[in-house]
Amino acid sequence: MADLTDEELLAALGVEPEAPKPAARNAKEERIIAGFEDIQRFVDDNGRVPVNSDEGDIFECLYAVRLKRLQALPDCLELLAPLDRQGILAGSFEAMDAPAPQDDEELLAALGLGTNEGGLTELRHVRPSAEKKAAEEVAQREKCPDFDRFKDLFAKVQSDLDLGMRTTRPFELKAEIRPGRLFIVGGQKAYVAEMEEMFTNAQGRTDARLRVIFDNGTQSNMLMRSLQRALHKDEASRRITDPTAGPLFSDQLEEGDESSGTIYVLRSKSELPVVVENQDLLHKVGVTGGSVERRIANARLEATFLLADVEIVTTYKLANINRTKLETLIHRVLEPARLEIEISDRFGNPVIPREWFLVPLFVIDEAVERIRDGSIGQLVYDPTEARLVKRG
Repeated sequence: MADLTDEELLAALGVEPEAPKPAARNAKEERIIAGFEDIQRFVDDNGRVPVNSDEGDIFECLYAVRLKRLQALPDCLELLAPLDRQGILAGSFEAMDAPAPQDDEELLAALGLGTNEGGLTELRHVRPSAEKKAAEEVAQREKCPDFDRFKDLFAKVQSDLDLGMRTTRPFELKAEIRPGRLFIVGGQKAYVAEMEEMFTNAQGRTDARLRVIFDNGTQSNMLMRSLQRALHKDEASRRITDPTAGPLFSDQLEEGDESSGTIYVLRSKSELPVVVENQDLLHKVGVTGGSVERRIANARLEATFLLADVEIVTTYKLANINRTKLETLIHRVLEPARLEIEISDRFGNPVIPREWFLVPLFVIDEAVERIRDGSIGQLVYDPTEARLVKRG
């Protein structure tokens, strides 16, 4: 009987020879494959190979660097060629050149083979050019050495917003970014204090270096286009408008002014002990869009007037101001002196009047003046000193 090979002998016995198992891949090879699969998914999703550009997403830049290095390493090409279903490694697509990593550690990071544990898309040692460009444009915020020059400005702007003299609206055009303009970005007020001479960047677009002051006491020398991108990227960003022209308060409205209402200060004729004991100190401060006399006509029937008649101590005419915001602002300033009292209305229901304050009239007069000059924003009434002081 002729000699049989091992395979023939196994076949004669009805035994299927076991197919040889492929050699197990080591951890480095697995990471190389996983990194290449990231690139393949990008190509599937975008119909092109990743490109390393200044405007690109940081992960796209990473994939572009990774692909460039994979194409340059024979061992990687041999490992990945059977998996290259899209012909990426063969150079079917043309990507922009990327700077080569500087050393072995950076090369491993670019290939997703860093020694530290972490996600394959986590950038550890390599800074793509897009990230470097962004860092150069935005610049790091630093403490503003002369913030005292701008502190009162931010306080006045907030006061103007509270009073309705300024409003906010969505940011639209780069042309809005000019010295003296104010914005809200990242939840902070930003003031463009300075702008250097305009220049044309590498993409042929005009730009300029800015000095931007933030209301938290920091500053940045970012580029105008960087601020523009930040404003467009932040859905909550706003442009703060310039203050509305026109007087805030006057005894007589000038031609062209629109009467918005009246601040009134009242004194109660109630016989409640707390009222009698503080007759000269207790005042009701409010704002009305109509006649004060009509507003108080039925005072004895309303719990907000302490179910008693009142007398008008003084009034202030106002123009071009949001009445609701103004009243809220005044009450916030006088909050520490608010009278805490609960009474029952005509139907026996408990009511807590909120517009009565234990504050002298001269303080109310000063508050009105502070509203007029826009410095009320950072002030609050201190009952222990009987005067307006800075918050905090």
